[in-house]
Amino acid sequence: MNEKNTHPLPAMLSLMLLLTGCTGVVEQAPVAATTASPLEVTVMTFNVENLFDNQDDPRKDDKAYLPIAAKQNDAHIAACSEIEVSRWRDECLNLDWSDATIDHKLTVLADTIRQVNGGRGADIIALQEVENVDILERLRTGYLNDLAYEPAILVEGADSRGIDVAFLSRIPLAHPPILHPLTLSQFEERERDTRGVLQADFQLPDGSLLTAFSVHFPAPYHPTGMRIAAYQHLTELLMSLPDERPAFAAGDFNTTGTEDRTQGMLDTYARPYWTLAHDVGCGDCKGSHYYARDDSWSFLDMILFADARGGNTTARIRADSVHIANRNPAQVSRLGTPLRYNAAERTGVSDHWPIIATIELTQKQ
Repeated sequence: MNEKNTHPLPAMLSLMLLLTGCTGVVEQAPVAATTASPLEVTVMTFNVENLFDNQDDPRKDDKAYLPIAAKQNDAHIAACSEIEVSRWRDECLNLDWSDATIDHKLTVLADTIRQVNGGRGADIIALQEVENVDILERLRTGYLNDLAYEPAILVEGADSRGIDVAFLSRIPLAHPPILHPLTLSQFEERERDTRGVLQADFQLPDGSLLTAFSVHFPAPYHPTGMRIAAYQHLTELLMSLPDERPAFAAGDFNTTGTEDRTQGMLDTYARPYWTLAHDVGCGDCKGSHYYARDDSWSFLDMILFADARGGNTTARIRADSVHIANRNPAQVSRLGTPLRYNAAERTGVSDHWPIIATIELTQKQ
C-alpha cells in the first residue's frame, strides 16, 4: 500500500499562477486546444478519530475527552459507570485528554496530511470525527499554517457524541456550506447516532464549480437499512445538482467488505451513480480499515466521483493518482494495520487510513 509518486506542482496551481499574473512565468507559444492540460484537484478523505478539544460542552457527550483532573468528581464517575462498552467506559474514567495530548494528536494528524503532494497536502480534505470548528482551526492555523488552507468548513450537526464532518480546502467556497441532515423515518430512535451530509461548492480557478460532499454514514453495528438510507440520501443530493456540475463524495461510508459482499451495497447503491476511486486505481490496496476480530480489510473510507451530466466540462479520476496514504510510520502498527491513537503512550494516529485521488477537469472542445 505504498503511496504512488505525486505531481510536485499540480496543474491547478500552475493555472492559478498564470491567472494571477505572477512574475517569472516564461511566455510560451499558445498550446493547441486539443492538448490543453486539464485542471487537477487532489482530494483526500481522512477519519481523524475523535478529534476533540478538552473543554466540556454540555450539548455534547464529550465527557471522555477532558483532562484527568476534571474527571475526579462523583458526577463524572457515575456518568462514566453507566457506559456498557468496557473500552469506552475506561476512556471516560481514565483518559487524560490534556493540552499536551491534543498537541501530539494535532502534530501526527498534520504529519499524515503532509505526506501528500510533496508536503503540500491535498487541495481538498474531507474529514470525519471532528468535534467543532475551533479544534479544526487549531490544526489549520497552528500545524498546517504554511499550506494555505482557507478557513475550516464545518456546520454543527446533531450527533449525540458531538462528532461532525468537515472540510479543509485551498480552493475557495462559491456559496455557504450546507449540512443536509439524514432523516431515518424507520429508525427514529437511532437518528441521534448519525451525521448529516456536508455540501461545499468550490470555485475553481477557471470559474467553474466543483461540489463536494463530506459523509460519515451510520456505524456497522447499526442495521444495514440505515446505511442504505444514507446512500439514497446522498444520491438524491447528487441528482439535485445542476447538470453541468461535477461532484465527489468522500468520507467514512462504514460499509464493511462483508456487508458489501452479502448485501451488494456498492453495486446497488453506489456504482450506478458514482465512479469509485478504488475501482479506478489502487489495485494493490487491501482497504482503509482493518477488523482484527475477523481478520478482514474494508474500504470504509472511499472517494466517489460523478462527472457532470451536461455543460462544457468533462472530468475523471486519474487512475495512477489513487492510493492509500500510510507512509507516516506513526500510522502503522507492527502488524501493518492502521494504528489507533493512544493518548497514554503517544502512539498512533487514527484507526482509519486516508485515501487519495486526483480529479482532472477539462473544457470540452
